[in-house]
Amino acid sequence: MTSTVPGTDADAGSGSRSVRRSRFVATLRQRSLLIRLLAVSALVSVCSITATAWVVLNTTAVVLGEERGQALADDARIYDTLVGWAATHPDWSGVGSTVEQLGRRAGHRVVLTTEDGRTLADSDGAGTHAFQRPRDATATVNPLATDIELSEGTTSGTRTGETISIDPRAVGPFRLSAKDGRDLNGIAHRLTGCLQREGVLSRIEVLPSGRPRLVAAGASDGGSLGVSLCPVNVLDAPMPSEKAALSALNSLVDSCLRSRGVGLVRLTITGGWTSRTRTAPPASSVASCLTTSRAQQLAPYVAPAALLFVAGHGRTATTFFDLSTANRLRISEWAAAVLVITVTVTSLAGIRLAKPLRVLTSAAIRMEGGELSTRVPVRGQDEIARLSAAFNAMSERREQSETMRRAMTNDIAHELRTPVSNLRGWLEAVEDGIARPDADLVALLLGQAMQLQHIIDDLRDLAAAEAGELRLAPVPVRVADLLSTAARAARATADAQDVTLSVTADPSTVIDADPVRLRQTVDNLVSNAVRHTLAGGTITLRATVEHGKDSLARAPGVTADGQDRRSAFVLLTVSDTGCGIPAEELPHIFDRFWRSEKSRNRQSGGSGLGLAIVRRLVEAHGGTVTVVSTVGEGTTITLRLPSKARHVG
Repeated sequence: MTSTVPGTDADAGSGSRSVRRSRFVATLRQRSLLIRLLAVSALVSVCSITATAWVVLNTTAVVLGEERGQALADDARIYDTLVGWAATHPDWSGVGSTVEQLGRRAGHRVVLTTEDGRTLADSDGAGTHAFQRPRDATATVNPLATDIELSEGTTSGTRTGETISIDPRAVGPFRLSAKDGRDLNGIAHRLTGCLQREGVLSRIEVLPSGRPRLVAAGASDGGSLGVSLCPVNVLDAPMPSEKAALSALNSLVDSCLRSRGVGLVRLTITGGWTSRTRTAPPASSVASCLTTSRAQQLAPYVAPAALLFVAGHGRTATTFFDLSTANRLRISEWAAAVLVITVTVTSLAGIRLAKPLRVLTSAAIRMEGGELSTRVPVRGQDEIARLSAAFNAMSERREQSETMRRAMTNDIAHELRTPVSNLRGWLEAVEDGIARPDADLVALLLGQAMQLQHIIDDLRDLAAAEAGELRLAPVPVRVADLLSTAARAARATADAQDVTLSVTADPSTVIDADPVRLRQTVDNLVSNAVRHTLAGGTITLRATVEHGKDSLARAPGVTADGQDRRSAFVLLTVSDTGCGIPAEELPHIFDRFWRSEKSRNRQSGGSGLGLAIVRRLVEAHGGTVTVVSTVGEGTTITLRLPSKARHVG
């Protein structure tokens, strides 16, 4: 009989689904960088397409604006030329050659017709294309009512907002006779000479009627000449050939003003007027009547109004870009093609980029699991290669750090084991009655406790210095006293080893430093030198001041010999004639627990923390420490400390 366990199949299915879900999540995580790259590429593509479309549309708008501006300029030139013709001719006969020339110059077809549709002139004289008259004309050519938007050279006949404007070239009966023109020109030249003698520079400007006028030199549109003794108003008097026309115009204006029930005026040949009645008429009424009267007077002397048509030769104006349905579809197709190409290229680049990253991730996971010897291959010189090299360097450094940590743990255990074992052994001997707790035993136990305390203090100081938590209390310290005190403290040990201690220092040199920490630094160097100096050797403690030479001018803080006290450094050196340190070991002497004697059963003593503490204390003071050593000759360690060094009496 077979028994079954309820829920086994369901549990198996649930576990299988959980495994598949975990694998799916892991796959997504592995490809998350690729997904982000694809998303970024799509975003960049959309932005680039949008930017391109915006540039195209703006460029199109600019081109359209330029084309429209050029078309307006061409139309204005054609219009102005034909208005000038009409202003100086009583009809349109003979205008054909001018229209043909305008058409060739502008590259357009120019057609001039009467208001009832009869063709007056056509630049396409050969009749290559039949002219199909548009619904609206380009402009109406009428010198007595010009279009001020197309003809900037016209002079408005009103100054009160009326749209009627008479071309200044339409002078009709006001054109000067040859004799009157010569007379006025002679007067104008004499007046320019008179003005020049008064220091006023002027020039002669001839109006379409042949009448000259004086304007200030360099000015345009009739610049004022200012106050002058020369009779410049002589040029404003009407000439015989103008008097009849001026009188006829004045009569027309008077008739218009009477019909409006306002006062009468007297016109001047320059276009001005003065009131002839006690009550002056409104300026707007005078301007309106003057324009209407001038148009009435000039009508027989100018060509009748005509319609102007300017168009392309057999075609309508087009641009290189339009938003028709076909063009929109074409733009969409190109945009989709660009998007597909961009995503494809980005995918290939992302796959190639993600592969070494996955290798790095796998190596990092193995390192996290304890495989400190993990390394990754380095290929190429790109960012991934540099990242791989940095990972290998980090892995190697971590492996070295772990080795050093284990060695340090063993060193600490070894350093603490000896005094602790001695203390325990003697205390057990006292407890068992083997030894008596006399003064000698107490002194021995106290020495072991002090050695244990010294190791603990060194570890604490080193940890505080490496963590940046070491606090300094700088005060002025006399360097000679500091070195002498350190020498006296080590003299008993030195004498026992037949080692000579000497101090060379200027008794007046003072440095700003923490006296306790600086004394600790010097004591470590001296005790280290004593341990490694053989009998008959010497140890020299020296202090010198190094002055900066960057300021030779006399200034505050600069002595009479040109030395800048503000950039001074105090050099403290401890030199011995000991066994020396090999060159390959010099870079490591400031590492924790480094010892020149590698044996556990060394005879020189020391915890291997002294020089590490020295370096940290000197760096905390803002200084540097250097070492020079020769095997068999000795070692010199130099502390370079910044200070506001000064000489005191």
